[in-house]
Amino acid sequence: MFGNAPQWLLADDGVPLADALVLSHPEQVDRLRAACPEAAPSAVLAGDPCFDRMLAARPYRERFRRALGVRAGQRLIVLSSTWNPESFFGDGSAEGVDVLPALLPRLAREFPVDAYRFAAVLHPNIWHGHGPGQVRAWLDRARRCGLVLIDPLEGWRQALIAADAVIGDHGSVTYYAAALGTPVLLAAAPLHALDPDAPISAFMRDAPRLDPGAPLREQVDQLVERHRPLPGPARFTTSVPGEAAVRLRALFYSMMGVAEPEWAATLEPLPLPRLEAVAVTAPLHVVTRLDGPGAVSVTRWAGPPPATEAGGGDVHIAVHEDTRDVDRLEVADVILRDGPPDDPRFGSPAFWTDEVVQRYQGCSLAAFVVGPDTCVVRLRSGGLLRLVGAGVDPGACASALLALLEGGGVEDVRGRLARLVDDGFLVRVGGRAARLRVIPVPGHGEE
Repeated sequence: MFGNAPQWLLADDGVPLADALVLSHPEQVDRLRAACPEAAPSAVLAGDPCFDRMLAARPYRERFRRALGVRAGQRLIVLSSTWNPESFFGDGSAEGVDVLPALLPRLAREFPVDAYRFAAVLHPNIWHGHGPGQVRAWLDRARRCGLVLIDPLEGWRQALIAADAVIGDHGSVTYYAAALGTPVLLAAAPLHALDPDAPISAFMRDAPRLDPGAPLREQVDQLVERHRPLPGPARFTTSVPGEAAVRLRALFYSMMGVAEPEWAATLEPLPLPRLEAVAVTAPLHVVTRLDGPGAVSVTRWAGPPPATEAGGGDVHIAVHEDTRDVDRLEVADVILRDGPPDDPRFGSPAFWTDEVVQRYQGCSLAAFVVGPDTCVVRLRSGGLLRLVGAGVDPGACASALLALLEGGGVEDVRGRLARLVDDGFLVRVGGRAARLRVIPVPGHGEE
């Protein structure tokens, strides 16, 4: 923090450049005094307003998760990278491998999309240095598999509060996550680039490390389930939690020589992040297992499922109509779309689903997701149905319906469908279970 301190803190005549140097912990004052004693009189202990805003916003964690598209039962994993060549996004390993870009394809292969959601917080200098277009191009495939890109200036604090775990490096975002008590896995930790006496160096030495050669999902799950917060980050981020607004305002007004206002000093609350309605448009391999009459488990993968996951289940392909892999639409069993039911570009859900099953002869079921808990589906036989069930992705419910209609047993499809309309069905997906209602749409029965 205070490397080359005199060069940065003192003018040519040895006088401190700053009238007040705001620090958050006495430990920083001690290091400043050791590195540049001439600047020590300008130090002011005023806490950390950024961290105070996060502490105040923790009661709104579930709102932040919903705004980021995280469903109940999902784990949100935040990928955090600072901006230098030894960061997570840069050359994070001794072998010079770009760790984050190398891991992204594996996230799709190793994590089911309904159980995990990934978000990336990249340092503003990454966006500025390479340009937003280049960054988005590099991450395009991952975004089509469900990765959310977080605004590096306005949204990262909310993402940390919402996160179940953070995979990061030696940047401040990772350290803030640990200070909040969030499980952290280090993908890059260049100790040689840090002050060995700084608290972040101690954290880098003690925090668990990501093993890029080992299965990722197992490492993440163990991290969350065995997590015990390290005391250092919470202790050293600020010695006066919740006091930054009061201390900073007092400092500023005293420097101006003006009396403080009568009202209390406060910080602006963190706003809700912009809703990330991210559609997974990569082709999905869907593994279904019948759990008994009227019950089915669904696991979806943005890539071929691991052999251990596919065994004992049936597999079909579900593809969003906006996919870049347009050839996969010809072989898709389920074709999906999402949006408002009155979008004039697609006509009504009844019109769109009919158009899809006519165009793609291999499609057994077309599903138009019209809300967070509802979709309209058309069977190739012509029946139009509305599936309604809270808590699970409607696209996964469409795949569950197909599995139940095409599952084993001597009962024909018409009989199975009639039973589902009468009784509904139970679907298990992404750590959640929900009972679905199957409602025929009037005027669109089987033909």
